[in-house]
Amino acid sequence: MRRSIWLVMILALAFAGCRLKEEAPSIPPPPDVAAPPADAARTASGLASKVLKVGTSNVRPGPTSTVRVDYTGWTTDGKMFDSSVARGEPAEFALNAVIPGWTEGLQLMVVGEKRRFWIPGNLAYDNSPRPDAPKGMLVFDIELLDVK
Repeated sequence: MRRSIWLVMILALAFAGCRLKEEAPSIPPPPDVAAPPADAARTASGLASKVLKVGTSNVRPGPTSTVRVDYTGWTTDGKMFDSSVARGEPAEFALNAVIPGWTEGLQLMVVGEKRRFWIPGNLAYDNSPRPDAPKGMLVFDIELLDVK
């Protein structure tokens, strides 16, 4: 009897310190997630973007800069597939280590700016060997927080 009481107490203490992993909340897609609107800026590569919030500086990243960003990504059918915002922690990336659409797009931004990007599949993950990578055009809301 005494042994089972100790076992119950040990298990209770062990479970008290454990929390179930909570799934990150899904952020609703923007209304224009299916395709870039007519007033979106476009580059020669096919990248489309729209400024959502004007930047607060004149500092721009270069092609090998490391950036700190908050972002959310959706497929064009509105499914969120990744978000630093939902995780509650900004992300840091070297621009020469991300998809070409990010490398190109973030160089258009200044610190403090927030943009929505419509990134064609060839500038995203269409050529990725990862089977879990989303294919086709991707939509990202990105806020550039810092450039290192």
